[in-house]
Amino acid sequence: MKLAALVMAVSLAVPAAGRAQGTPARGLQPAATASQKMAQAYEQFLLARHLEDADDVTGAIAAYRRAMDLDPSAADIPAELAALYLRQDRLPEAESAAEAALKIAPANPEANRVLGLIYATGGENRRQGAQRPAGAASAENVAKAIGHLELAIARPIAEADLNARATLARLYVRAGSFDKAIPLLTDLVRGQSGWLEGPLLLAEAYLGSGRTKDAIDWLEGQVADDPRLLPTLADFYERERRWTDAARTYGLAVQLAPRNAELRTRYASALLNSGGRDAMRQARDVLRDVTSARSTDARALYLLSEAERRLGEYQAAEATARRLIAAQNGRSVYGFYALAAALEGRRQYRATVDALAPAIADIRTQPGDHAADLGLLLPHLGFGYQQLGQHDQAVAAFDEAHRLQPNDQAVTGYLIEANLAAKRLGAAVEIARQAREGHPDDLRLARLLAQALHQDGKVDQGISVLEDAVKAHADEPPAYMALAQLYSDASRGDQAVRVLQDAQIRFPSNNAIVFELGAVFDRQKRFVDAEAAFQVVIAREPDHAQALNYLGYMLAERGERLDESVGYVKRALQIDPDNGSYLDSLGWAYFKANKLDLAEDNLRRAAEQLVTNSVIQDHYGDLLSKLGRNEDAIAAWTRALSGDGDSIDRPGIYGKIRTARQRLGRR
Repeated sequence: MKLAALVMAVSLAVPAAGRAQGTPARGLQPAATASQKMAQAYEQFLLARHLEDADDVTGAIAAYRRAMDLDPSAADIPAELAALYLRQDRLPEAESAAEAALKIAPANPEANRVLGLIYATGGENRRQGAQRPAGAASAENVAKAIGHLELAIARPIAEADLNARATLARLYVRAGSFDKAIPLLTDLVRGQSGWLEGPLLLAEAYLGSGRTKDAIDWLEGQVADDPRLLPTLADFYERERRWTDAARTYGLAVQLAPRNAELRTRYASALLNSGGRDAMRQARDVLRDVTSARSTDARALYLLSEAERRLGEYQAAEATARRLIAAQNGRSVYGFYALAAALEGRRQYRATVDALAPAIADIRTQPGDHAADLGLLLPHLGFGYQQLGQHDQAVAAFDEAHRLQPNDQAVTGYLIEANLAAKRLGAAVEIARQAREGHPDDLRLARLLAQALHQDGKVDQGISVLEDAVKAHADEPPAYMALAQLYSDASRGDQAVRVLQDAQIRFPSNNAIVFELGAVFDRQKRFVDAEAAFQVVIAREPDHAQALNYLGYMLAERGERLDESVGYVKRALQIDPDNGSYLDSLGWAYFKANKLDLAEDNLRRAAEQLVTNSVIQDHYGDLLSKLGRNEDAIAAWTRALSGDGDSIDRPGIYGKIRTARQRLGRR
């Protein structure tokens, strides 16, 4: 400080008792010289420090005031007084003293430190009488605090500098000045190994600057010495979608804190995302343990329902979802979302509609903006209606979801599909065209537009859309499959085969292409080639349920090798037990083998589940007719005629209905 030059000119002995009470030094002359006043000011300065150490704050303040009067040009004196006031949480006086110091020396480190800390904690608002919590500084105050603290640390001031630097680092992070925060925090963390907040702030700064990988590298080097950082490292792994690493790291964190429910829930979530049935089973077990102790933990219950659903434990998933709904007093949007997913897994579409319709109606009556909640549930309500053949209600649900989320391409796709199912072809074409204008590279929208054009009688336009899509998406197998399907639907089977064979050359290990080739061969009645394709898929992937079912159904439809047919379809049902299409295939194979008792349960379950599937209703009608239940058969065939109409012989069904009615008339 400025007074330091006079250190050797004054006694540094502890002041006498009388002077400790603030009395003027004996012999002090009114007409003292400037040098004498500086020496006396310094003496008062030292006295003030001693008095504060002795808890005589009032005496210390008085001594600082006398020192300021004696040497008004010494900035360090009001700066030290400001620091004292700050330590006493007397912010107005602290600010006033600090500003007085800065009028003398704008770069004074201590005065800048004091003002910086005041602004950093929202002190200005408190000075004005508005009580706000620490850290509640406005953006303007943050900027002021940063400016003062940068000046404070430019000339370090011993221990006080550490707090100033830490505060400045926090402010940099808050203000988004991550490039400034990172080097400052790196230096602080290196020197203060016990400062837990420092590593977390540094990780946040890395994240804010987009340097996630740098954060991971740094954290990986720190966790061995500071395991408390394991959850932070795991979180960064999640941000990089490194789910296996995240799960492993959360697992290590859980070992250190086995009773921490939040950590265990995050661990289970990472396991779910990492994939694989073993990981899902492990996640399920962890979550069951968490929810047994925390029965109303909404996030854990939701994740548990999800784990159970993915494992095919649909009844357990439904029960857990209902627990979540009950725990949230019937107001859990995610509970209803989980419930819908579980019911859809069991193909219980009526139950899905019955659960969601009143929940959505209740949400609409609640005050506030619930667009996100409705957008989450409405698509599932639409799916339920669509599967039940209630196409007007399905379109309405998807249309509302689309209006709430006009830029959600998935919802737009659902709306197009709903209009197609409802035979509102013009609307489907128009929605698809508008959607593609905003998303010209979206392959799904291209496929839906082509499908809509084809069904609307504009076959060549639809094919043209997908031919262009193949050129634009030459490295994406779904583009080739979509074009092949449309060629096949347009009775251009040879072109469909060529497209898929070309795709096989490009993507030799892609099973989906081989499966689609088998389906195209089947439509062309090239059954030997079709079976060969499906066998390739099954050899590569023994649990490919679709291929197993398709091959089994193809054999059943032709009445060939029915024992093999049953075997293939049973394997598919082991993988997906409630799949209505697979149940129909098994029932149809039994029907062809004249095992009507075995056929009945499977065909009934399939017909109850897939009400609008014309082929399945036709099969069920044939069985009922053979069992002599003509009225029930007529009802099933009538449903077939009013269903999706795909792959059925309408005149043949009308004929079967006439014959059944004649039988009824003869009774």
